Amino acid sequence: MKIHFIGIGGIGISGLAQYMHFKGHEVSGSDIKDTIITKKLRDMGIAITVPHAAKAITDQDLVVHSAIISPDNPEVVAAKAKGIEVLARREALLKILDDKKVYAVAGAHGKSTTSAILASIMEGSAIIGAESKAFGSNVRYDEKSDVMLFEADESDGSFVNTNPYCAIVINAEPEHMEYYDYNYELFYDTYKTFINLSPLKVLNAEDPFLSTLVDTVDAKWLYPSKDIKNIEFVLINNEPHTRFTFKDFGSFDVWGFGKHIAIDTALAILAAHESIDIEDIRKNLLTFKGIKKRFDIVGFESDSVIIDDYGHHPTEIKATFESVKEYAHLKGFDKITAIWQPHKYSRTIDNLDEFIKCFDGAAELIILPVWSAGEAPREINFQESFKEYNLTMADKISRTNNTIKVIKDNKDLETLDKGLIIGFGAGDITYQIRGIA
Repeated sequence: MKIHFIGIGGIGISGLAQYMHFKGHEVSGSDIKDTIITKKLRDMGIAITVPHAAKAITDQDLVVHSAIISPDNPEVVAAKAKGIEVLARREALLKILDDKKVYAVAGAHGKSTTSAILASIMEGSAIIGAESKAFGSNVRYDEKSDVMLFEADESDGSFVNTNPYCAIVINAEPEHMEYYDYNYELFYDTYKTFINLSPLKVLNAEDPFLSTLVDTVDAKWLYPSKDIKNIEFVLINNEPHTRFTFKDFGSFDVWGFGKHIAIDTALAILAAHESIDIEDIRKNLLTFKGIKKRFDIVGFESDSVIIDDYGHHPTEIKATFESVKEYAHLKGFDKITAIWQPHKYSRTIDNLDEFIKCFDGAAELIILPVWSAGEAPREINFQESFKEYNLTMADKISRTNNTIKVIKDNKDLETLDKGLIIGFGAGDITYQIRGIA
């Protein structure tokens, strides 16, 4: 089959494109600009058109597009004029995953980490929303297995189309509510639909919404406060690890810091234990090395560490920042500098009170301009809202070796080269802090 993916530079669409390429289909794609992802896809032999153009549509059998692609996109228009089937990503999932035994991981936070942990434990193909350091990609293809370890997306309701054999739900905190027209009943009903589709269910019983289902849903329920004990944070070869005991299964070590890491891991263990011996799970867990842009140590010297983190919601940032403080303590650093690039005006305004609480313990907070993700600008008074912090408003950062310069109006405001330095955000801060912007 010839398949064309519009918006192929996005992490979700690129994952599907790679998977179908590995399956032997003839894959092409397009995006508005070249990125690291499109370069990687070209290197794999996938033809990429930049920007979107009608000429990219030739004799394909199917065109798949990301959620943000509009009906008047030239490639959508050209495909329909040629009578080629056009599907949004969420619709295409039914075709792509229909013959797989899908372990679908859902939730507002922790999906990528839990999916990658599960992929370290279990064999099978995997499509996750971030690059697993263990296999250097967001996709792993296993032609011998019918198992698919899949990060399911609630942002456009597409998780209900994942053909889930096992539904793993970490949490059901309201997020992406614009898709659900801010209708909370619709939001939670969609989660119920996803859960009820799955023969095997692995759920967090202490999530506020999921807890309401305990008496009515037959599932492997995780009670973190009772089931997970003796959490401690240790450095193994200077890498952060969480050690904990789980139920009567004994002790486990997993890459990363935090109670949330233990919860993610425990859910993955419950899902995998249906088919895998607990000792094999314990051993396989040690192959997990984290995921790119999640507590991602991108610079390391004796007196400084630079971390890149994708956190862009207050719950994520708060959890990661607790881990940051623990890591700094174990490393003997007395200074933590947080650099935050807010993601979307709507998210920042809707959660401003919670964002204000996220960075407690930072010696300095540096705020970069909002990454709009296509939204129209809105007024946010960061100076007033974050006045309790040692605050610096900047335009960008640049990095050379293990030194970061903070820049405003094309002038260097300061140099960061000591202690723990962490950048938060889902925009281009990841390139700035890695020195590739």
